[in-house]
Amino acid sequence: MTTPASASLDAARALLREFPVVDGHNDLPWALREQVRYDLDARDIAGDRRAQLHTDIPRLRAGGVGAQFWSVYVRSDLPGAVTATLEQIDCVRQLLDRHPEALRAAHTATDMEAARAEGRIASLMGAEGGHSIDNSLGTLRGLYALGVRYMTLTHNDNVAWADSATDEPRVGGLSAFGREVVREMNRLGMLVDLSHVAPDTMRAALDTTSAPVIFSHSSARAVCDHPRNIPDDVLERLPGNGGVAMVTFVPKFVLQAAVDWTAAADENLRAHGFHHLETNDEAMKVHRAFEEAHPRPVATAATVADHLDHMREVAGVDHLGIGGDYDGTAFTPAGLDDVSGYPNLIAELLDRGWSRADLAKLTWQNAVRVLGAAEDVARAEQAARPPSNATLEQLDG
Repeated sequence: MTTPASASLDAARALLREFPVVDGHNDLPWALREQVRYDLDARDIAGDRRAQLHTDIPRLRAGGVGAQFWSVYVRSDLPGAVTATLEQIDCVRQLLDRHPEALRAAHTATDMEAARAEGRIASLMGAEGGHSIDNSLGTLRGLYALGVRYMTLTHNDNVAWADSATDEPRVGGLSAFGREVVREMNRLGMLVDLSHVAPDTMRAALDTTSAPVIFSHSSARAVCDHPRNIPDDVLERLPGNGGVAMVTFVPKFVLQAAVDWTAAADENLRAHGFHHLETNDEAMKVHRAFEEAHPRPVATAATVADHLDHMREVAGVDHLGIGGDYDGTAFTPAGLDDVSGYPNLIAELLDRGWSRADLAKLTWQNAVRVLGAAEDVARAEQAARPPSNATLEQLDG
């Protein structure tokens, strides 16, 4: 791994003090559920939890994080997904109550700026997967009322009304009810998140939405051919939409050699009776044994920067952000090992000639702008029409 020059790291840290990172996706609540069933004394993030987690307050500070979308993800095969999503939201609220000196609840772009002015980390929530609303627009509104400010339309599996990138196509992108979900999200001011969805779902959502979209944690398919990444024709549409694509750090999404290695490692986990996304101690023992026999290809901050260079060329710097996916992946790139690593990426980009103005957009300004734009659309939509009570059965038969 190439180490950034100390002058570049100093400049990166200085920039992040003024324009901190808005990270689009962190799975700390799920890690806390899986590891300690929300026993926040057992995983008190006020101190360094390096042995157990990618995320804690000291390392968020060291990494220059100023705003975090905490994912309130639950697995799509988990019974009672709505209840589990509510438990995830409750976990975030408990974290905010325990750490008011460091974390501030944020529901709007104005809240994000207020948190930055106070030196606290703006804490927003994003639901990962449309299964979390159980085909109910009323449930969608309930999540918004509880503070959820984006929803990923799918996770790894299709929902009844939207196709996932990693499942067999079923509705050809979005069904009629799926388009109504997008319109209701626009009316609420909830960002439509297109990470995890199939390319046809991305295109259908862009055809439907009246507000900017986000990709909370996705990289460029032209650089690494993984179905979770964004095709260039979709990136090309972001300037017209106003949306933001937030590059992710997950090695199997950014490094082609890691794609192939991960497929074999996932199959090994399944052969040992584990879900391929499992990260508990037993599953990780199996993973480590596989890695010892088959050394893992290592991504770096430069690997991620390659994606950002390409995405800037295709979509423009006004439409880029960062979504690391920490605590939602077993492996991370060298130099981006945990949430303290963002300065290494910014230093790499400085060394590649990115300007300070461009980097301020990448880290802070674009994400704040896109949430504010969604709020503007919502005010107009709410003045024009009431909440939708349409059902899946009514629209899709």
